[in-house]
Amino acid sequence: MDGTLRAFLKTPAGQFLARYVVILVAGFAIMALKPVNDKIINPYTSFVAEEGAFALRLFGEDARVHNQILSSSRFAVAIYNGCNGLEAILIFGCGVLAFPTPWPRKVLGLLLGFLGIQLFNVVRIVALYYTGVFRPQWFSTAHVLVWQSLVILFAVSLWVLWVQRYAVKA
Repeated sequence: MDGTLRAFLKTPAGQFLARYVVILVAGFAIMALKPVNDKIINPYTSFVAEEGAFALRLFGEDARVHNQILSSSRFAVAIYNGCNGLEAILIFGCGVLAFPTPWPRKVLGLLLGFLGIQLFNVVRIVALYYTGVFRPQWFSTAHVLVWQSLVILFAVSLWVLWVQRYAVKA
């Protein structure tokens, strides 16, 4: 290992980064396990689809969910693992867990971050649904380039806000 890297890993920032990478890799590895996918990820994804359908019904849509496909007479969108917000939640949560702060502040961060990202993801699903209804030619771009980036950016911004407001000792 290069001496500069070794010296960096001894700094607080280096230690945070090392912890973050280890926790993130472990989190993604656990999420990739078939039993975890079947017993946790897929039911959670169905729950996210139901949340999207509920939100759309609040707007008067006849939205329903079948096999993680949110549909109405106007449009249908499949909610898969990459669309359930878990990657953003994992990115945020690993940052919270890796940050050197007391556990009560970590628990608060995990709870607030989960709820915030979950709400943002429902907004994303509703926006994508209406993109599909009114501008179907924009759906793919909105889904892949715009909203995936926005969800990750939101998670990172939320983490920065948590660090500034809650994690650092007052």
